[in-house]
Amino acid sequence: QVQLVESGGGLVQAGGSLRLSCAASGRTFSSYAMAWFRQAPGKEREFAAAINRSGIRTVYADPVKGRFTISRDNAKNTVYLQMISLKPEDTAVYYCAAGPTDLALTRQGSYAYWGQGTQVAVSS
Repeated sequence: QVQLVESGGGLVQAGGSLRLSCAASGRTFSSYAMAWFRQAPGKEREFAAAINRSGIRTVYADPVKGRFTISRDNAKNTVYLQMISLKPEDTAVYYCAAGPTDLALTRQGSYAYWGQGTQVAVSS
């Protein structure tokens, strides 16, 4: 069982930056691939970024590529999402997810554990 708690969301102006954090419980954090998904109002949840168990490989959705950076600190059981050059279309609830495999990192079905989400709002 893994519990995930996100933090760092908030309201920011377009062009600004935020860093999201996701703290995981348990001793086996390094056994899980980690990802961030997001859900905008009235839309389905979508993939944003993922990182494999060792932290060597990262994957990004096209809309965030070049602006978002996912990283992890296995010693702190934490995954981060650094977001720069934020746009109003980045407004969403951001969810952290953990999964036991490095395969299919962009798929929601690959992740067994989910956090409650943190709200990010970007004003124009």
